Amino acid sequence: MPVHEITDPDDDRIADYRALTDVELRTRWEPPHGLFIAEGELVLRRALRAGYPPRSFLVDAKRADQLADLDTGDAPVYAATPDVLQQATGFHVHRGVLASFHRRPLPDVAQVLTDARRVVILEDVNNHTNLGAIFRAVAALGVDAVLLSPSCADPLYRRSVRVSMGEVFAVPYARLAPWPEALTEVRAAGFTVLAMTPADDAVPIQRLTADQRERTALLFGAEGAGLTGAAMAASDVRTVIPMRRGVDSLNVAAATAVACWELTRADPL
Repeated sequence: MPVHEITDPDDDRIADYRALTDVELRTRWEPPHGLFIAEGELVLRRALRAGYPPRSFLVDAKRADQLADLDTGDAPVYAATPDVLQQATGFHVHRGVLASFHRRPLPDVAQVLTDARRVVILEDVNNHTNLGAIFRAVAALGVDAVLLSPSCADPLYRRSVRVSMGEVFAVPYARLAPWPEALTEVRAAGFTVLAMTPADDAVPIQRLTADQRERTALLFGAEGAGLTGAAMAASDVRTVIPMRRGVDSLNVAAATAVACWELTRADPL
């Protein structure tokens, strides 16, 4: 595995990794160029196992041996000092390993729903940390897929990928548009759309009927704002995770994990 030394943080060969902490810049750079960034050895190995083709690797020169067993194909491996890495990326790369990958075309909604029994649907969730945590919970708790409203954040943004511990690569997902009209497509596929809300008329999630649990789409809104009225109106059942001690709600990622566990707890392991 040949390693190419980088001494200039402005070297065009590592343009994929420039200013990784600038969310606006990365949003304008990554999807149009069909790439995403994986941070950390565990995450990049999971991306490789999931079949994402690598564009390049960028590592701390002292850690280049960590990738010696990888089949990097035609993707170049660049190495630099921690100082050069920090100047190029905009942060201290304490994990010492980054990789740029080619994106793959997203499946359409019908394809995602065909083999799914349970899905999570997100409206306006644009916090990358929450999004990554949701994908990790979905993967861990046996939910089959995630559908995103058009305004949701990018699951392949570096922070989302890292927080998900690479589990975003294991969970099929698609964009659901137009919103919220496309929720009718989910219902037509045989799913009961459960709108998660603290509303007074919501059914406690543990009291859902067997039919309501059979093929479910859990619908969550953004942190704080919750679901829009239009999304709520397009759902079948309003559902709540009962709270105690005067707490009104959970963080959206925590709520997703609790709701997914409740609906899958009787499934065989």
